[in-house]
Amino acid sequence: MSALRSLLLLLLPLCPGPGPGPGSEAKVTRSCAETRQVLGARGYSLNLIPPALISGEHLRVCPQEYTCCSSETEQRLIRETEATFRGLVEDSGSFMVHTLAVRHRKFDEFFLEMLSVAQHSLTQLFSHSYGRLYAQHALIFNGLFSRLRDFYGESGEGLDDALADFWAQLLERVFPLLHPQYSFPPDYLLCLSRLASSTDGSLQPFGDSPRRLRLQVTRTLVAARAFVQGLETGREVVSEALKVPVFGSCSQALMRLIGCPLCRGVPSLLPCQGFCLNVVRGCLSNRGLEPDWGSYLDALLLLAEKLQGPFSFELAAESIGVKISEGLMYLQENSVKVSAQVFQECGPPHPVPARNRRAPAPREEAGRLWTLVAEEERPTTAAGTNMHRLVWELRERLARMRGFWARLSLTVCGDSRMAADVSQEAAPCWTGAGRGRYLPPVVGGSPAEQLSNPEVQVDVSGPDVPTRRRRLQLRAATARMKAAALGHDLDGLDADEDASGSGGGQQYADDWMAGAAAVVPPVRPPRPPYPPRRDGSGGRGGGSARYNQGRSRSRGVCVGFQTQPILVLSLSALSLLGPR
Repeated sequence: MSALRSLLLLLLPLCPGPGPGPGSEAKVTRSCAETRQVLGARGYSLNLIPPALISGEHLRVCPQEYTCCSSETEQRLIRETEATFRGLVEDSGSFMVHTLAVRHRKFDEFFLEMLSVAQHSLTQLFSHSYGRLYAQHALIFNGLFSRLRDFYGESGEGLDDALADFWAQLLERVFPLLHPQYSFPPDYLLCLSRLASSTDGSLQPFGDSPRRLRLQVTRTLVAARAFVQGLETGREVVSEALKVPVFGSCSQALMRLIGCPLCRGVPSLLPCQGFCLNVVRGCLSNRGLEPDWGSYLDALLLLAEKLQGPFSFELAAESIGVKISEGLMYLQENSVKVSAQVFQECGPPHPVPARNRRAPAPREEAGRLWTLVAEEERPTTAAGTNMHRLVWELRERLARMRGFWARLSLTVCGDSRMAADVSQEAAPCWTGAGRGRYLPPVVGGSPAEQLSNPEVQVDVSGPDVPTRRRRLQLRAATARMKAAALGHDLDGLDADEDASGSGGGQQYADDWMAGAAAVVPPVRPPRPPYPPRRDGSGGRGGGSARYNQGRSRSRGVCVGFQTQPILVLSLSALSLLGPR
């Protein structure tokens, strides 16, 4: 018996004791030296951090076991973990805000520079062609470009009004120049404008040039305006969406994730990857912008391709002077026919004494000059770049943005402050309670999957009001850009009558180059003539018998199309506010 007792005493030191439980790594060391070093570097007062572990019964979020944190330290760490999470989210998406802002600035500068180049080219060519006569009436042409810029910048009226006013003012000044032997008082010019705007189209003093110019400029400016608006909307939406609010359940989960290891005295123990994904996905639940984000990017690329191809801004801007010159040459070449119709309808004008007559416009010189210009190579750059390069850069940068909101949780948890690296998955990590392996299932980011999130209690009511508003903004911008790609302007509720229905885009593409075969416009319903508006000789002023007709066209003739944008936006709103 004594021999057996001696044997047992000999073997007892070799028997293992009970295994380490949760938190045993802290109980073994019972030191807060590492925590004091980390928090001291962050500016914490070491008087608030004990040198050794103390009882954690006072803790509200972290496990109430042995701890290095006082109540004050825990509350401060909660605020810091929230700020760390918000900063990581904003940093992850900052490249999108910067990219959209830079692309908006570059495209906006390019479009405005192209208009300035077109205006400068027209001034140069018309000055050489018409000399003093152009200088006397330059305000008409400058006013046209001013109103084009206003429309592009959202501060102007409809393009139909601007172009109709321009052609009416031009006719009132050019027609008397063709007949310097006659006097044309204001009443006679009023009759001329009414006759030119008659519904039967019997008098077309500038031929088909006004219609073709309207097609080119309207579609291009509508597309360009919708495009830059879309870039600006995207920047604003992303900037706001990245400012993620942290609610109660999310705040506690973030503290357990990256704050509690400090309180347990093991700041070097990184959180488990699965633990981080569950916490971050719960905090980001219902905050993303998918699937509206993908549709928005598709619409941006679609409209950019249109502006590079069928709706080329470069060609449209450069052809303004060509179309105007073609209209003037048509009037000069058909002046006998046009004058006969005018004299028949408005009566014969009164002759002017020979000493008071003005010299006729240099018709042959104008035609020769524009023929030479049309054969020369036109510039393809403005603001230090060209459309092809801008679209290529945009396509490359937007590719990085696809799927951003779906990948955001992986991006955040890829930071060393949030979780251990995926390659160290097998190594022990912080589970929220101690050292070990994270056993709960890692849930996906969809709303249905987030209902079973083990770390964050997700709001089952769906996206909050700010998120819904941002999604609606994206859908509205997407609808506006898709409509602009078809030649429609949702902002002005103004349908393009010459391209409504199927095949409109192709009809417009056929009408690009100067001198191309004219496309016969569809028949328009009759409308009564209106007296011209006379606000001055330049800018927005000048007489136009079609001034109010442009407004009546957008309010009366286009009723069938006006329901379309309202329907598009209404469906977007209903899809957000309906069942989730």
